[in-house]
Amino acid sequence: MLKIARLPLGPMATNAYIIYENYRALVIDPGGDFKKLDHFLRDKELKVEAILLTHAHFDHIGAVDEAREAYKVPVYLHQAEADWLMDPQLNGSGLFQTGEITASAADHFLEPGMLTIGSFSFEVRHTPGHSPGSVSFVFRNQRFTVAGDTLFQRGMGRTDLPGGNREELEHSIQTQLFSLRNDMRIYPGHGLPTTVEEEKSENPFFV
Repeated sequence: MLKIARLPLGPMATNAYIIYENYRALVIDPGGDFKKLDHFLRDKELKVEAILLTHAHFDHIGAVDEAREAYKVPVYLHQAEADWLMDPQLNGSGLFQTGEITASAADHFLEPGMLTIGSFSFEVRHTPGHSPGSVSFVFRNQRFTVAGDTLFQRGMGRTDLPGGNREELEHSIQTQLFSLRNDMRIYPGHGLPTTVEEEKSENPFFV
């Protein structure tokens, strides 16, 4: 049975997610604190198949290179942010007093539609607005979606960083996330999970 684990990592408690089944795993947004991530994976005896990024802001990419090197796996990112991993001004680390954070270029670009990596199959939805290349990963049969910094419990992503656009973000949420089934569980980039139904009825940005 496919499982999902949430690990808040790094100084901004960014949620990294591990999707795993049969000792195989996908890592989503390894934002920092590689030792904590590695401890979880080793404790569960999981073999990582790939690293997926919902977007390339600095708090989501801090441990990308450590994880890529340790597990010898490819990194997937939307092409709209192809340069962000290497550029502190684009990924935001140059705008905050966190020190500049960079990573090597992605190995593969994500496109909307179904994607299969090893034994994992899921849908990639382009959900820009928080950033131009933001994506959400929809595991339809398991009824959960990893949405990055697009939609939060009773909130939505900020749009004041480079490439942010509030109207675009609202459109992404309405068309790409609120179009999912009401009992779809949403796992955000920060904070606790929620559901489509809860956010439709209780999120102050959309009620």
